[in-house]
Amino acid sequence: MKVLITGAKGFVGRNLCESLKAICDGKDRRELYQQLLPLTIYEYDKDDTREELSLYCAEADFVFNLAGVNRPKDPSEFMEGNRGFGEELLDLLEHHSNRCPVMLSSSVQASLSGRYEGSAYGESKRAGEELFFDYSERTGAPVLVYRFPNLYGKWCRPNYNSAVATFCDAIANGREYAVSDPSVELELLHVDDLVEEMLSALLGRERRCDYDGLEPVPDPEGRYCYVPTTDRVTLGEIVSLLKSFKQSRDDLSVPDLSESSFSKKLWSTFESYYDAGSLAYPLRTNVDDRGSFIEFLRTPDRGQVSVNVSKPGVTKGNHWHNSKWERFLVVSGEALIRLRRVGLDADGHPFPVDEYRVSGADPVVVEMAPGKTHSITNLSETDDLVTVMWANEPFDPEDPDTYHEEV
Repeated sequence: MKVLITGAKGFVGRNLCESLKAICDGKDRRELYQQLLPLTIYEYDKDDTREELSLYCAEADFVFNLAGVNRPKDPSEFMEGNRGFGEELLDLLEHHSNRCPVMLSSSVQASLSGRYEGSAYGESKRAGEELFFDYSERTGAPVLVYRFPNLYGKWCRPNYNSAVATFCDAIANGREYAVSDPSVELELLHVDDLVEEMLSALLGRERRCDYDGLEPVPDPEGRYCYVPTTDRVTLGEIVSLLKSFKQSRDDLSVPDLSESSFSKKLWSTFESYYDAGSLAYPLRTNVDDRGSFIEFLRTPDRGQVSVNVSKPGVTKGNHWHNSKWERFLVVSGEALIRLRRVGLDADGHPFPVDEYRVSGADPVVVEMAPGKTHSITNLSETDDLVTVMWANEPFDPEDPDTYHEEV
């Protein structure tokens, strides 16, 4: 398949191009997309020539028209950029008698309803939509018109047309920013969800709808197309989350990262905005004569991860917990892990000791069950023992649930 992408150097264009290249180069091996192969990608942007565009229009099997003007110096440029280029593109397709499907990236502002009434940008997008619908009616070529809400994700330009990008860049790097009204609610679409929908459209599986004002109404025969996976979040909520992401370098906290959650998508976006040289940060190391202990991350519902280093011959632990439990994974060195149930058996004797000899060369996870006192001993006389430890709950110094008892 031969795919033309206009506006290929823009935010959405870059994300789509890289996803298509991953399929083309065999890096994305998901079976669903193999039917697109062999795949040729034509990238067109404002610096390219009309001759190149004409060649691409003659060859393309599918066109993604992502080119457009968002913030011109003169509002009159909206119509020229958002309708004028579309007219040129469709003229070339018609000139070459190419009736392949054409996708148009429009905007919710094209509804011209509510707060978008009278929007010059919306009027230019609405004119572009009608241009494409007229083209489809005249030629029979399928058109897929998407009205995008606010978009966000990696590679979106800050201080341009995305509040999320602006806040991510400022908070990640300590720059000044302002929130005029924290209660303002945005409908947000993550670029990865958008790209997934565009790849589905490429396979003929677009989702269609009509509109009731700003709201898409699913309809298999609808005039428009849409991406259903959006979130509605206030500016205040966005900024609060972003601050917590930055603070996580100090308090090691990790928020809800469940599949498709907004916080998961926003944090992925936030991480991409750190300046070069700012992606490393120190952790507090607790050091004594036995070695060291470093907390790595904490979650509200999935526990805590730490790294424990024991010097040669050292034994650590010799304690038990009521409800807390842990998993130990030795990643370097050799260890003896010992566990014993607390208390006495029916005959009044200590319960037997359960022993596990483990090594970083042969990774094995050992679980520290509640009610069992446990210890870990470095068996080497020369090398440190390094163990990754996960606990089902973060350590709370006010309620440590840790009781000393020799194994």
